[in-house]
Amino acid sequence: MTNETAAESTGVSRRGFVGLLGAGAAAVGIGAAGASPAVGAPAGPTSATLPPTSSPRYWEAVERMFVLDKDVLFMNVGTVGSPPREVLDTLARTHRDIAVGALSGYDDFADVRAVVASGYGCDPDEVAVTHNTSDAISKIIAGLDLKEGDEFLITNHEHPASLTSLAQARDRHGIVVRQVDLPVGNDQRAEDYVELFRRAITPRTRAMLFSAPTQKTGAMLPVAMLAKLAQEHGLITIVDGAHIPGMMAYDFHELGVDFLAGSMAKWQCAPAGTGLLYVRNKVLPRYNPNPLPEFWPVVSMSYPTQGGLPPRSTGPTASYDIASLLQDVGNTSLAMMAAVRNACEIWDRIGRTRIQDYTLGLSAYLKELIVERWGVESLYSPKDDPRLVSALTSFAPFRDPADIHDAKKASALVNRLKEEHGIVIRSISFPVVGSAKAHQTLRISTHLFHQRRDVERLVDAVWALAREMD
Repeated sequence: MTNETAAESTGVSRRGFVGLLGAGAAAVGIGAAGASPAVGAPAGPTSATLPPTSSPRYWEAVERMFVLDKDVLFMNVGTVGSPPREVLDTLARTHRDIAVGALSGYDDFADVRAVVASGYGCDPDEVAVTHNTSDAISKIIAGLDLKEGDEFLITNHEHPASLTSLAQARDRHGIVVRQVDLPVGNDQRAEDYVELFRRAITPRTRAMLFSAPTQKTGAMLPVAMLAKLAQEHGLITIVDGAHIPGMMAYDFHELGVDFLAGSMAKWQCAPAGTGLLYVRNKVLPRYNPNPLPEFWPVVSMSYPTQGGLPPRSTGPTASYDIASLLQDVGNTSLAMMAAVRNACEIWDRIGRTRIQDYTLGLSAYLKELIVERWGVESLYSPKDDPRLVSALTSFAPFRDPADIHDAKKASALVNRLKEEHGIVIRSISFPVVGSAKAHQTLRISTHLFHQRRDVERLVDAVWALAREMD
């Protein structure tokens, strides 16, 4: 994995910066990145005034774009992100303009979707802004044409939002949910995960739903490899990619999946209550030659009341804009949509590949420090296969093997870490193959507003607390 120095020299993301303003957006002042700060806002760099990427202070300048409490080291982006100052200014300014003009948000926000799509390697007709990942997952499951006996393959590390949506489909349509048990730690390669799914496929399997990365251990399941496996068997692929937007510089077309749900409020640092839904809407044989799944936009104000929709595309041109139907859901917050676009513009200015390499570089540094102090057996996250790494790191800090099942002790360490050291992380629980009880670990997020010294400070603090508590 590229280290911090290499990350700083990486070129600007090939997707580039897109600054589209629709007429409706301009009317309410939905501004571009780098707009003037609100009155009274503290001064700080913006994405338009950052120093050259070759500057040794570049990432410190990026950090100053955010309003995070300087007395707290926040390393729990896997739960929630923090919008940069520019996004907060856009949000506040647009909220005021909406109130002054009594403006409504009945729109499909094609201009915003164009900016979002440009950063994620897809087209505007394939991406909609949702409330969160759970909202997107539920719309995917509810929109599929499901039959009794259809099998869904999932993993034992899925988020409750996926499990509850599948439970509804089970009770409503009679689908069958089968589970692939994932290994943990550093002793596997991407091919191992693919083989586990391959062995689980049966003639009744209809779809594969998996998290990448998993919220439990941060293992980045090999999305494109699993999508290829699904294509070989004519299966639908659904990715719970809650942590992908803003962390990974993925091209959604290249992944070859049918659906991907993500959060905009975590690593992408848009406001809370914003997510992303990608729906493959054309057949690009280079990435996925299979027919498009039958899919219904179950929440829509634009679905035709007469005549229905044309058949879904069988080639490289969409037969209709499925994302427009998914986006037009009534009076939407213009301010939230403006803030989402602003957050994406900032990422495109900095460079999504540069951000990915930097955050993964910090995560690799963290994993190496953990191995030095605790040993590789303490790691629940992969580190040696670059196809499996993410910026989430999960590990066990206590020496007594019995403590791996002690949720209270893990929680107590997290609380003391915040109270005594001003560092915010979280503990997390998940099943492990061969263990009768769930394992309890710490989960740390490294992001673009962190430095190597923050990683060192965290490791030193956890080491001291864990030794004291042993």
